[in-house]
Amino acid sequence: MAEAHQAVGFQFTVTPDGIDLHLSREVLKHIYLSGVTSWTKRAIRFKNGILTGVYPASPSSLLIVVIAIMSTIYARIDPSLGMIDTIKRTMSVSGYMTTQTVLSAILFSTGLWLSLILMLRYILKALLSYHAWIFESHGKISFCTKLWLSLVKMLSGRRPLLYSFQTSLPRLPVPSVDDTITRYLESVRPLLDDEQYNQMEVVANDFKKDQAPKLQKYLILKSWWATNYVSDWWEEYIYLRGRSPIMVNSNFYSMDLLYVTPTHRQAARAGNVVHAMLQYRRKLERGEHAPLRALGVVPMCSYQMERMFNTTRIPGIETDFVQHLSDQKHLVVYHKGRFFKVWLYYGGRHLWPSELETQFQRILDDTTKPQPGELKLAALTAGNRVPWARARLKYFSQGVNKASLEAIETSAFFLSLDDEAHGYDPDKLRSLDLYAKSLLHGKCYDRWFDKSFTLIAYKNGKLGVNAEHSWADAPIIGHMWEYVLATDCFLLGYTEEGHCKGDINKGLPLPTKLQWDIPLECQEVIEESYMVAKVIADDVDFHGCLFDEFGKGLIKKSRTSPDAFIQLALQLAQFRDKGEFCLTYEASMTRMFREGRTETVRSCTSESTAFVRAMEDKNTSAQKLDLFRKAADKHQNMYRLAMTGSGIDRHLFCLYIMSKYLSIHSPFLKQVLSEPWRLSTSQTPQQQLNMVDIKKFPRYVGAGGGFGPVSQPPTRTCYTHTRTQTDIR
Repeated sequence: MAEAHQAVGFQFTVTPDGIDLHLSREVLKHIYLSGVTSWTKRAIRFKNGILTGVYPASPSSLLIVVIAIMSTIYARIDPSLGMIDTIKRTMSVSGYMTTQTVLSAILFSTGLWLSLILMLRYILKALLSYHAWIFESHGKISFCTKLWLSLVKMLSGRRPLLYSFQTSLPRLPVPSVDDTITRYLESVRPLLDDEQYNQMEVVANDFKKDQAPKLQKYLILKSWWATNYVSDWWEEYIYLRGRSPIMVNSNFYSMDLLYVTPTHRQAARAGNVVHAMLQYRRKLERGEHAPLRALGVVPMCSYQMERMFNTTRIPGIETDFVQHLSDQKHLVVYHKGRFFKVWLYYGGRHLWPSELETQFQRILDDTTKPQPGELKLAALTAGNRVPWARARLKYFSQGVNKASLEAIETSAFFLSLDDEAHGYDPDKLRSLDLYAKSLLHGKCYDRWFDKSFTLIAYKNGKLGVNAEHSWADAPIIGHMWEYVLATDCFLLGYTEEGHCKGDINKGLPLPTKLQWDIPLECQEVIEESYMVAKVIADDVDFHGCLFDEFGKGLIKKSRTSPDAFIQLALQLAQFRDKGEFCLTYEASMTRMFREGRTETVRSCTSESTAFVRAMEDKNTSAQKLDLFRKAADKHQNMYRLAMTGSGIDRHLFCLYIMSKYLSIHSPFLKQVLSEPWRLSTSQTPQQQLNMVDIKKFPRYVGAGGGFGPVSQPPTRTCYTHTRTQTDIR
């Protein structure tokens, strides 16, 4: 019971002589170190706030401006055109005119410095609004683009912090209604016969003439006022207002390294990876991660990364909301139906990997049984949102249930120590399929689907992540996951026995088992949510395919975009499987704009359908390559348009939301928004950080991740392309 004794900071006894006070030096030491850590974090945030606030300048540049102004005054030159004298006259009369002059010069210098910062920021924003470079062929950069690149590099500073570029990023532009409708009609032309297309043309033109002008004006007004005219509505109406289960329908997953397992010890692997995540979080809080930049120059928006940790989706009756806290020091672990709270700090520092391994091993060795209703409690987060919201209000608003639920919802993230083994095994045909299904939905009650992400550690040492989708998109989790896996394998490492490196601290307080008092009525709600989730999980049919005949290197050598190549292959496969074409969704990012998220690329085009028909016609072999080139170029151009704010679907979505606010009925928008995506595709990102040289370590490649289907009957395809041994040779 030494841990319980140390947990008491002080004790007192009332005696006839007064109060006898006993203090625990050990606890006071930890309180002091915790306070030092908190104040250090505040100081770093304050410093980073200043550095980001004055970017692209630096605080030291203020001193340079002040010295320059003072030097000109000493030389009897007035660079302020009389403004310094005006400032002097507004100040109280001093017996020392030199003091007034110095103060006036400093005030003028500060104002000039701030003005220069704003000017540089607007110049950089104007430069970043230039997107012609993305439409130029590789290796054929125009003089204008070369000049633009030089100016952006010059104004970008030497060592920007993660959020340095946020205020310099341009706003997402609102496309013209004419352009959007023209592109929309072009996208549906291969899917409609002549009569259907003519009807759609009439409906679209009526909308363009009648309702669209008013809706567009209000949308442009919103774009002037809001940071991003899409993102807030996208988060609210696409994610948070959805009342159906988020498991499979919304959440997504990321896989471990495909061929490498650094250790087969479950607790050790979890210890290293959790420690790497804490390192990542600390760098995130300090803004020390380098901002992602296209071409190494054009910055991407980092806004979504702010809510990666300490974040939970809270259920509501009509809509959910995202709860984000600034600094949480504990983790909640699920194992065999029990929930445990584990502190992540000791003595004002992060727990070492060996200490985390010790804590997780204690949980694995714990043989206590789940409390009534505890085993499937997390199924509430997997079922429909309204029953979960009502159960939360009724059964988890007071007592031990409230305290335990708060421990979960305020944790840094959620860890599930699974009692199953998963991962890719080339000798087992369905190993990748079962691995993906486990990450996507598990047993429907062993992931807390509301947390920003759940780390899953299997008993054979394999890992994975299940992420909630409302707060961010897949590349954000991918960025963290790449950092964590590289740190785990190449920086932290393991002993020869597979344990975490470092000493074992046996004085750590034991993990705290969360307590629950769940009545039978609540247990029935839990079981109902579980049954709803189980039907969804059982309906998911997943198959993973590893193709290593060639990779993106060979595709690039043929002067074709790897993404366009795969999309055309998917169109051909879809046609051969179903005998028809369908509306196809591909996710593209808009993070070159402030708070940008995604846009849709409609991959089924007239050019792609012409290529597919040629592939199915034995008499057109001579035309196939030419049609392939045209289809690939068309797809790449659409992808570029989507990235640069000229997509179709987000604009139409916002016009639809605006029509609801204004009570304007639009048959065109209603039809567009109700069209099902029969084929939904997405590319999972790789090598965002370049921490691992894939050419040197080809086996240290991940299997990417994936999503659940989005419609019935659904087909969802997630793919990742990298270099293979064939490409490297």
